[in-house]
Amino acid sequence: MKWFLRFLCITALVLGGRALATEAPIYGPRLEGFASPWPLKTYRFSSQRQMMEMNYMDVRPTHPNGRVAVPLHGKNFCAATWETTIRALVRAGWRVIAPDQIGFCTSSKPDNYQFSFSQLATNTHDLLLSLGVEHPVLIGHSTGGMLAVRYALMFPQNVQQLVLVDPVGLENWQAKGVPYRTIDEWYAGERGKTADAIRAYERRVYYDGKWNPAWERWVQMLAGMYRSPDGDAVAWNSARLYDMIFTQPVVQEFPNLRVPTVLMIGNRDITAIGAEGAPPDVRAQLGHYPELGRAAVAAIPGARLVEFPTLGHAPQIQDPAVFHARLFEILEH
Repeated sequence: MKWFLRFLCITALVLGGRALATEAPIYGPRLEGFASPWPLKTYRFSSQRQMMEMNYMDVRPTHPNGRVAVPLHGKNFCAATWETTIRALVRAGWRVIAPDQIGFCTSSKPDNYQFSFSQLATNTHDLLLSLGVEHPVLIGHSTGGMLAVRYALMFPQNVQQLVLVDPVGLENWQAKGVPYRTIDEWYAGERGKTADAIRAYERRVYYDGKWNPAWERWVQMLAGMYRSPDGDAVAWNSARLYDMIFTQPVVQEFPNLRVPTVLMIGNRDITAIGAEGAPPDVRAQLGHYPELGRAAVAAIPGARLVEFPTLGHAPQIQDPAVFHARLFEILEH
């Protein structure tokens, strides 16, 4: 409630007019005030001596086909950013369970939590078992791809199929020469992050220099949390999550995957965590997704590759029709 009262005061003093409020929404640190595409449900559990709340959407089809898809969001994304894909899956008869991971979006933002892909995978596995879901298809995007790989390594018997959409972690950045950044340094860079900074990064790195006004909703979704009176909690969680992504590579374990795997790669993607702090000669070697995707498929037993030559880091957002056509080809096999 404290954040909401402060939100009202700041909104009245700073925003003033309706037009500006529309352009610069202020959300709570757990995305309070953001319109979720479907009602959120909450999985409450004890983890690391504290109670956690993991919010998720459980969207059921009118004519079920008996299959369940679990889309896993990326670092600068939320479960809500899967909205178009969820609608397509549900129309085709799929039940879709889309969680926000701890530390992200609508879920708990703990001050003191040891973030690891193994912990997030365990949280997600326990959530699914609590819902009676034992053999889902995991669709992991960006950082969600790293999480999906860890999940499949830990619980191979519980994964029907693994679909990795422009996963980060196809290379070990630190091993390639990207300097380590402390959590304090990540935190300093995350505090007060603005919509302009988020948009500029996504345009350059995710979308090959292109921009569509329809994507602004997702920029404001993130920026609105940083505008919260409790935005430092968002930045602190974000900093520790970046440390998790940077220091816990999964690429070396690709040969150990034993579930059917498909990589879907936008060849215009250039995402590489920490690259902006690397020397120019190192930076030039990073984020070459066409080569990284082909190397990953060669390393993962029996894996297949789908390439989108003109798309970037989020093909499901950039060109949903093209992405969904290929996704359903994959899911039918």
